[in-house]
Parts: sequence; C-alpha cells; structure tokens
Amino acid sequence: MGLKNIVRSAIVFSIILLTSTVYATPSGSIIAWGNDDSGQCNVPVPNSGFTAIATGYLHSLGLKSDGSIVGWGRNTFGDCNTPLPNSGFTAIAAGSSHSLGLRSNGSIAAWGDNGYGLCSVPEPNSGFVAIAAGWEHSLGLKANGSIVAWGYNDFGQCNVPEPNSGFVAVAAGKGHSLGLKSDGSIVVWGGTGDSVPEPNSGFTAIAAGSSHYLGLKADGSIVAWGRNSEGQCNIPEPNSGFTAIAAGGWNNLGLKADGSIVAWGWNYYGQRDVPEPNTGFVAIATGGHSLAIRECLYNVAGDLNDDCKVDMLDFAVTANNWLLDCYATPSNPACIPK
Repeated sequence: MGLKNIVRSAIVFSIILLTSTVYATPSGSIIAWGNDDSGQCNVPVPNSGFTAIATGYLHSLGLKSDGSIVGWGRNTFGDCNTPLPNSGFTAIAAGSSHSLGLRSNGSIAAWGDNGYGLCSVPEPNSGFVAIAAGWEHSLGLKANGSIVAWGYNDFGQCNVPEPNSGFVAVAAGKGHSLGLKSDGSIVVWGGTGDSVPEPNSGFTAIAAGSSHYLGLKADGSIVAWGRNSEGQCNIPEPNSGFTAIAAGGWNNLGLKADGSIVAWGWNYYGQRDVPEPNTGFVAIATGGHSLAIRECLYNVAGDLNDDCKVDMLDFAVTANNWLLDCYATPSNPACIPK
C-alpha cells in the first residue's frame, strides 16, 4: 500500500470545537497546523467569527457566528462549495470528500463527492439536531433520539442497532459508527465489532478515528480503545480536566478546561504539534491536519484582520484596501455599512 493510500485510510473525521504574544477581542479565529499540501491549513481572511470547525481528508470547514460556512483546501469534488443560501447553519461535518451542514430548520445540506449516495440525505430531511461525517458514510441524529445513516456500508457502519432511540450524540469513523445514549452509555456498530470498555457509563462526548474510539467522561477523563499502533489509545497523564475530544486517523486532540490542547498518537504531518501559545482554545478538530478555534481576550491596536496578532497580514489588509471605493465595490468585506 502506498503512502498516499495509507494516509487516506488513516484520516477520519468526527464532530463533535499562529503563534501570538497577545490576544484580541473574542473573535473566533482558527489556528491550523499539520498537512497543508492542498491548502487545508490556509484559513481564509477575515479569520474571525468562527464558532465550529471540521477537518476532512484534504479540506476544512468553518462555521461563522452568522450561520454561514467557509470551506478551503482541496475542492476536487466541490467539497468546499457551500450550498446556497449559505446561511442558517448551526453545525458542520467533513468526510473524505464530502461535507455536511445542519440548518436551523432541522434539515441537512450535503455537498461534494456523491459516491455511495453520500450527498443524498434520506427523506424526510427534517428534524435533525446533530450530524457526523465518516470516511464515506454519514450520520444524522433526529430530535426524537433516533439515528439516520447513509453512504458506504460494507462494514455495517450504517446499520444502526435496535433500539434506535435515546441517542444524544453521534460520531463516524472509517468503517464504524458511535452513538451516545442519554444514560451516558456508548453504542458501537460496524468496523471490527470492538466493544466499549466497562464501565460503559458516565460518558458525555464521543469521537471516532480510523480504527480507534474515544469517549469523554463526566469527570473530565478520556477513555480510548481499539487499534493502538501509533499510541492513539495512550492518553497522556494527567488524564483529567478535559472538556472536548477529537479523533483523527491515528491521532487525537483533547481540549482542557484551561484552554490548552493535549495531542497524542501519529505525528507524521505534525498534526499533534500544537502551536504556541497553547492557550485560549475553545474548539478542536483533527485528521491529517488539525484545527482549533481561539478566543482572544484583549483588543490589539492594528489587528486589522482580527487574528489575535499584529503582523504582515495586517499590512496586507491595509494594502488591499488602498484606494478602496465602496461605492464601486460594495460587496468588498472591508465595506461595512454604517
């Protein structure tokens, strides 16, 4: 198997949240690191106002506070082409070559590669409250606690076990799926049939890797199980104080209550090398590359692109706006109506 195929099979997506010496106002800027061979770490400007992130194989998604989605990176299958109207979204998920967006009306928008029907959301396309995108399958959680699955199903990853009820969260891996029940237990299906370690209780969040699993406990500790070839199940000590988890192919991120990120597992692309300062983070996502949202704490004079620092990019904003005529180009992002 070539390196490209190894990497492709390694990167998996779940839903589930650079360097700077000073921070700006709460702006929701995205920090990206790891594999960038398709520009998946080149966050578009203005890099601000993001509330959620998702990592695909070679593309990235960011959800803005105004309900719009921004996509960047490889766009071979239209993975980054957000459907119109690009508004009203409340959640995002990214798979190998497809993307999902959950709208406030409970419907799911899907775009990108439609092989295996990945972009064909089953009817009725309504009543959804959460989404997850795996390598080549998708999951949607309904308000009634049931799960709808579609796409590639050779490993049974779309065969939701009965009773299909009482679920509160979903996660999708390469050939397996996870569902979190309201009683704090986890249900696993597809893949190799790995069972959840006992006690299967007290979980509050889930994440799925290529062939491993993560569960966040109410006490802030993480449980990991499944394949451990790259140490992806060896959670660093102290295993406490975590508030969010993200799983890549063979690597993971954990967000601490103090805003720092802990990374472990495979590091071929440096996707676990968290940029400094490792603080102020509020959301995480990982695959062959990693994303994190940082909330800034102070206003910084001269921070024109709202990325929590003053650097040459701010000069570029000034240069781009030189001789700007908002009457001639009112759609320019720099033209803000009074």
